Amino acid sequence: MQDGQPIAYSAQTTWMLAVRDHRDKAAFACLFDHFGPRLRGMLMRSGVSAAQAEDIVQDVMLSVWRKAASFNPERADVAGWVFQIARNRKIDIIRRERRPVPEDLSEPTVDEADGEQIVALEQEAAKLRRALSALSPEQRSVVERAYMGDLTHAEIQAETGLPLGTIKSRIRLGIERLRHELKGDR
Repeated sequence: MQDGQPIAYSAQTTWMLAVRDHRDKAAFACLFDHFGPRLRGMLMRSGVSAAQAEDIVQDVMLSVWRKAASFNPERADVAGWVFQIARNRKIDIIRRERRPVPEDLSEPTVDEADGEQIVALEQEAAKLRRALSALSPEQRSVVERAYMGDLTHAEIQAETGLPLGTIKSRIRLGIERLRHELKGDR
């Protein structure tokens, strides 16, 4: 109501309100018939192919149906609302098309490894062996079983007979010590 008078809405707004409030399929068909050709023409004038324009129109009108509850005639005219959805969808599609496709990443084979990589790996392994030797024998034993032997805590418990809490503590303390030792090497 405006100054005591009911607001006179356009036919398109009336259809949109019927879709919003009652999920009226006949009103939606009227919206589609009205906006479909206009959206298609606008998209094609902006350089979109006919097939792509049809896809965008379908997508936009599906969004209109899904988002009908968010339409507020006091905030926007139905035409502005629909064309804004179309504009945003077109921008999304253009961005997606312009996004570079990542190249197929393949892991290098062993033959491709160069001498520097091999030396670097050997140096890292030597640092890790030194750091492991700095651990107490008890810590080293559970850390090696957990990380090099791929054993679970329960499997380590079965092998050693140690309580689960002790195993977890030794692993945690051992890993902290390894981090400290490896950080000192850098």
